[in-house]
Amino acid sequence: MTASQAQWLSTAFMLTMAVVIPVTGYLLQRLNTRPVFLLAMSLFSIGTLVSALAPGFPVLVIGRIVHASGTAIMMPLLMTTVMHLVPPQTRGKIMGNISIVISVAPAIGPTISGLILSVLDWRWMFLLVLPIALGALALGAWKICNVTQPSSAPIDIPSVPLAAVGFGSFVYGLSGLGEAAIHPPAISPWVPLVAGAVIILVFVLRQPHLQRQERALLDMRTLAIPAFTIPAVMMAILMMSMFGVFILLPIFLQNVVKLTTLQTGLLLLPGGLIMGLCAPKVGSLYDMHGPRWLVVPGSILFSMVMWALTLIQSDTPILLVMVAHVVLSIGLALMFTPLFTASLGSLPPGLYSHGSAMIGTTQQVAGAAGTALFVAIMTIQGKAATLSGAVSGEAIAAGVRAAFSCGAIISLGAVAAAFFIRKPKTDEGKALHAH
Repeated sequence: MTASQAQWLSTAFMLTMAVVIPVTGYLLQRLNTRPVFLLAMSLFSIGTLVSALAPGFPVLVIGRIVHASGTAIMMPLLMTTVMHLVPPQTRGKIMGNISIVISVAPAIGPTISGLILSVLDWRWMFLLVLPIALGALALGAWKICNVTQPSSAPIDIPSVPLAAVGFGSFVYGLSGLGEAAIHPPAISPWVPLVAGAVIILVFVLRQPHLQRQERALLDMRTLAIPAFTIPAVMMAILMMSMFGVFILLPIFLQNVVKLTTLQTGLLLLPGGLIMGLCAPKVGSLYDMHGPRWLVVPGSILFSMVMWALTLIQSDTPILLVMVAHVVLSIGLALMFTPLFTASLGSLPPGLYSHGSAMIGTTQQVAGAAGTALFVAIMTIQGKAATLSGAVSGEAIAAGVRAAFSCGAIISLGAVAAAFFIRKPKTDEGKALHAH
């Protein structure tokens, strides 16, 4: 599989989530918890089965899209349920446990994939997940209770294609920038890029009008609360950089350093494990001290590693790469749980589902855009290095360094935003909601 195909599997998954997640804000307002859970896990299981049986790349992409649709519904459902059931004084600890799944899964994914691919066919990555998914579906059908009060309101049909076409065109344009460096396209990638941005703007401008009729697909009142908006923006920055790193490091290690898939996975395993071990403790520290004392040092560590990765060379000791990944993971662990908890905790209960959907949407769009942008920069710079006489490994390394430079610059935005994160003042959100 080429880097471009790998990118599109990841991008299709995240982009589908970005398209479906806004609809979950509507679903969670209008439907009970149990049917939403059953829908999510059914889609996840079907997508897993389709991916496992896929005869080729196109069907595999379709399977991942169905897979992502279930995941997209599940994440806001989880967040909204926690916000309704868990008291504010212990939310940090619970969110820490949730962060293990959200932030650690991408980190340890390369390790698990490497272990599976070293001994089994790629289809087993899905076949091994399928019984777990079916077991979760059966357990949920037996145990899940309804915890929210649904309301009735019509969905705004035009908002759904606006979100799908807008976000899809935007990320497709970003991805096309890299492809254009190798194969000149019939249509400039700037066309879908600009078109996507315009359609997203139309979607955003449409929602406040619909809010007055309680028909908004994505309630923009959440963005009127700074204590929600700043953490949400910071999480988008982190997702953009994190997914870029997680796709580029394996490419560098396998194509430049010449490690095997299994060796690459094992090299990145310590960072994922440390992130998982840190998350619950970070949640408890948040409950005691608030977010700022965690987020500021976390953002500084994160940015320092991103700048260090701009110096990576083909002869860089792999031990240093592992240490950099571990420090990066610690920085992310210090930020994810406080940001999730502080952002959603700043909202009134009536906006929990829309806040979860807003965070999920921005995260997935940022992750998809970051993946596409990093691969595009790597491709463009690698092509330029090849034309200048660099051999294959040196050209890839030059492209990876250029992409990390972009990520390092983006990380400075996270450092700046970290100083404005504060513990939620629920009165602020309640007053706005009442208004």
